[in-house]
Amino acid sequence: MGKQEEQNQQKFERKKPRFLCLHGFRTNGQIMKTQIEKWPPSVLEKLDLVFVDAPFPANGKSDVEGIFDPPYYEWFQFNKEFTEYTNFDECLAYIEDYMIEHGPFDGLLGFSQGAILSAALPGLQAEGVALTKVPKINFLIIIGGAKLKEPSLAEKAYSCSIRCPSLHFLGETDFLKPYGTELLESFVDPVVIHHPKGHTVPRLDEKGLPTMLNFVERIQKAVTRNEE
Repeated sequence: MGKQEEQNQQKFERKKPRFLCLHGFRTNGQIMKTQIEKWPPSVLEKLDLVFVDAPFPANGKSDVEGIFDPPYYEWFQFNKEFTEYTNFDECLAYIEDYMIEHGPFDGLLGFSQGAILSAALPGLQAEGVALTKVPKINFLIIIGGAKLKEPSLAEKAYSCSIRCPSLHFLGETDFLKPYGTELLESFVDPVVIHHPKGHTVPRLDEKGLPTMLNFVERIQKAVTRNEE
């Protein structure tokens, strides 16, 4: 490959929307990579996905024990009512440091606890509470998400409508579905994929796949325009 062809290839690769992927509670980045790889190449080849482990070792039993190998990590800890968080500021600093070192990133892709975090970060960033040293988060893919419930954080995260393009997966039997539906109210024009499964990263069926491809094409065009 000649130098010009290599530069053109690099330019093409840079136009793939680049997502930092935040895994679920008490799992890890490799587990999430395995979950996402159920999606077809027609989707995966259009995205640049980076998987990171959360900063804190699991503080208890993991739901994926016996299914996926350890180690397991969590992003932050919380009380039984999900209204008080521990190590949340440390979590935000950890994500920002990772984005500084390995970025830039166009968006966030999160599942479960990673989805709750991802959906809150654009609002926290806009309020100057988080990610103040990195570029604006432009896109979100939220799988099995919900709102933060800690009052002072929730007030900042959802004080204004979140305008970045967002894709939300809602599972028919997901215990978080009511909370994921409530989360949609904080977004301007959210795109939704409904699936029949529970709290999981679902495969893309004949209904979900076209919706996903349309969303990816839309954000890919936006990334390309920003680079030109």
